[in-house]
Amino acid sequence: MIKRIFFVLFAVLLTSCSAHRNYAPVRTYQHDLIPGEKYYKVVAGDTLYSIGFRSNFGYQKLAKWNNIPAPYTLQIGQIIKLFQARYHSKKKRSAKTGSKSVHKTRNRSQKKQIRGKKRRGGSQLSSVNSKHNKKMLKLFWQWPIKKRILKTFTQTGYKGIDISGKIGQKVTAASAGKVVYSGSALKGYGNLLIIKHNYLYLSAYANNRRLLVKEGQWVQKGQVVAEVGLDRGKRASLHFEIRKNGKPVNPLYYLPK
Repeated sequence: MIKRIFFVLFAVLLTSCSAHRNYAPVRTYQHDLIPGEKYYKVVAGDTLYSIGFRSNFGYQKLAKWNNIPAPYTLQIGQIIKLFQARYHSKKKRSAKTGSKSVHKTRNRSQKKQIRGKKRRGGSQLSSVNSKHNKKMLKLFWQWPIKKRILKTFTQTGYKGIDISGKIGQKVTAASAGKVVYSGSALKGYGNLLIIKHNYLYLSAYANNRRLLVKEGQWVQKGQVVAEVGLDRGKRASLHFEIRKNGKPVNPLYYLPK
């Protein structure tokens, strides 16, 4: 009888363990703001950079829409608009209609001149500039860790890439910049770093075991900033994103081969 009870308990334990393995949560890299939400209330730990990151609008647009000057200081309980307000007064409309009739002929002639110039040299300049920009982007970035890719840009839902690694492996800054977020308050990203490189680009490093730099700190390209940790699937990996104007872009278009 005792052996039979022991056998039943042992079988239950095995099935519960196997069920736990099979249904381990899979990490998703979606911001936790409700789609279509028009307002956001600032809570402890929020920065304009983190809200811009979560909403996919970027800090520049949020600063402009909410008249928040640099260094973008926020207060707990502050309401952030997640849309661009449009105001049109009667005076502005009447002034615009009056000015339109005066400047209409001038604008037409200027547009014709600009079109003529674009037709003559526009195609050549655009091809040269695109090649130059691609070369500059390849020189600007480096890989944060060098391992095989676990998930491509499309496989993560257009939210960066997942790179395999080892627990505790050093994560380096993909380019020089300022750390604008260092914490674990963003759902789905674990210990997260966000580095601002210029007015256009940010990079993000998630799934870290440990963060080695603080907010406001300037880092150099190749500087160690974190250590690789585990994702929710218990794999050692780094989730890496590059964002342009707040929107995720495919890092493989920017990183050297």
